[in-house]
Amino acid sequence: MHVLLLKEPRDGDSGPDPYIKELASHGHKATLIPVLSFKFVSLNTLTDKLFQPEKHGGLIFTSPRAVEAVKMCLEAEERREEWNSSVKDKWNTKSIYVVGKATAALVRSLGLNPLGEDTGTAEVLSRVIIEREDTNIPPFFFPCVKFCLEVVRRLSGEQLTQIKVQPPRAVK
Repeated sequence: MHVLLLKEPRDGDSGPDPYIKELASHGHKATLIPVLSFKFVSLNTLTDKLFQPEKHGGLIFTSPRAVEAVKMCLEAEERREEWNSSVKDKWNTKSIYVVGKATAALVRSLGLNPLGEDTGTAEVLSRVIIEREDTNIPPFFFPCVKFCLEVVRRLSGEQLTQIKVQPPRAVK
């Protein structure tokens, strides 16, 4: 049987897509058809904030797309060198939270040390953050790819600096 999966394919470095793998183990052939296209916005603002870790209490990544946007900010050689020589180490002195194993793997590829990869949802992650973090720290930096997750915003009142990096839209 041939199965069409209407979803975004996983990035090549994060291993085979689990749905294709599972279907293949049952003798089915699967094809992925992406249903969204992604356009990243606010990359200049994202870059500026990313290179000011001293102004933030930590980082929160809730999707692989947010990490992809950060990678785009590091494409220029000068920025990448600055990131590798000092900025990533400054971020690593703070808490860097993620939702999910795929997001955690991408965050590690930036040289960062993620926390919370086993939480699975933003709601569970927010409880972990509330338990671990002091409320007297600067706002967390939260590059996001969709409307702010209200459950994450609740983690410390308004203690988030949110930059929307990508609005999803349907492919025509």
